[in-house]
Amino acid sequence: MGLLEARELSRTYRLGNEEVPALSGASLVLAPGELAVLAGPSGSGKTTLLNLLGLLDRPTAGTLLFEGRETAQLSESERARLRRERIGFIFQSHQLIPVLSAEENVAFALWLRKMPEETCRARARRMLELVGLAGLEGRRPDALSGGQRQRVAVARALAGEPALILADEPTASLDSDTATKLLDLFEEVHRLASVTILFSSHDPRIIERAHRQVDLRDGKIISDRRVASS
Repeated sequence: MGLLEARELSRTYRLGNEEVPALSGASLVLAPGELAVLAGPSGSGKTTLLNLLGLLDRPTAGTLLFEGRETAQLSESERARLRRERIGFIFQSHQLIPVLSAEENVAFALWLRKMPEETCRARARRMLELVGLAGLEGRRPDALSGGQRQRVAVARALAGEPALILADEPTASLDSDTATKLLDLFEEVHRLASVTILFSSHDPRIIERAHRQVDLRDGKIISDRRVASS
């Protein structure tokens, strides 16, 4: 059984009187421990598929199973709980809370799970140390560089010990050196935690490091293959 199984997922949006297909009949299975990338140009459907797989949106048609559970049958509160406890998100724009420190941003999702305060903070500090930000726990996002903010986002995604991490264009706003260091970190996290990581990207630096490449064009999966790095 796969960690995540998508069967013929489609997503259509209404634009005025028109229905615009963003994704058409996408099927894939992610196994535990995979390091995969959804590759393709802007507008190919990568982010749409990532949002569906992460339960941030619902498909217009098709079936999505997470750890064997049919997600269409889940209530909104059950979907939110599944996201909090089993899925870590890393967004292109970081989406850190500006008034919170790095430590508090990482601990925030744990607070939502009603974990004890000291447990949340201790785990947040441990995750920040893992991503190379020890000593910067008290800084707010505006006092961190772009690469450091993205590392906080990685630490936040890891803090809940998820089964799956979804990263949407994580290197898009980073310079070459910072992006390389971030990708080194992803590979180390993948090795240490055996977590499944799925990127959405057209960055060749990410694509060349993935173990599996799923190519999208015009809202359709056109190829799905293992690559040499696996």
